[in-house]
Amino acid sequence: MLSMADTQQAQADERPETAPGGAAGKRTARLAKQIRAFADTHGGSAEGQLAHIGRGRTRIALVGANGEWGNLVADSYDAAKDAAAQAGVTLQDDFDGELAAKVRTGPYEWSRMAGIQVGGPANP
Repeated sequence: MLSMADTQQAQADERPETAPGGAAGKRTARLAKQIRAFADTHGGSAEGQLAHIGRGRTRIALVGANGEWGNLVADSYDAAKDAAAQAGVTLQDDFDGELAAKVRTGPYEWSRMAGIQVGGPANP
């Protein structure tokens, strides 16, 4: 389960696509399922924001209704956008303003920001 600044890489199938909805469609559906699971676990809904992170990959930053947040990585911007749409997640243009204000941070995030990367306390 994805939560509190965890990042997961969507599994890439290296086989070339031969038909629409083939391997890429399955990866997008799997990504949509992960997004929906995050939303269900964190208050029943979520909002997101997409950002290119290099080598064709796109980060999907998610903020649940309860303020918990997490990231997923998609193979492409289009796959990320399609997965978010399939999951029923509203996408924002930027991760600032209202979306950023919804993020709930706790001891774990604060310890990571202070340079401690492993073994920080869990959020209550």
